[in-house]
Amino acid sequence: MPHFVIDCSENIIKIKSPDEIIQKVYDTAESTDLFDKGDIKVRINPFEYYNIGNTKDNFIHIFANIMEGRTISQKKNLSERIITELKSMFPDVPIISINIRDFEKATYCNKSMV
Repeated sequence: MPHFVIDCSENIIKIKSPDEIIQKVYDTAESTDLFDKGDIKVRINPFEYYNIGNTKDNFIHIFANIMEGRTISQKKNLSERIITELKSMFPDVPIISINIRDFEKATYCNKSMV
């Protein structure tokens, strides 16, 4: 159920392949044991056009959407582990960040639920 959407500058996928980046985020999220096996979804959106503080600096930002119920400590650990792995993969990228948002169980719906 968790969704990790990676926004990045287009140059990022020239440094490492999209598959490598996606797999790193997937493996790191899975290693936390917060999610059921096979439930993790990861996508990547490379941007050709962007403005970062009036620069064209490379960037990676992950929007993580997970089902409510994890503690702040668990979410912090998830964030820090993913950023640590990406920082290791991309030591020269100045902006690497993540934010985690909770889905509400009461309002979440997918096609198998209706």
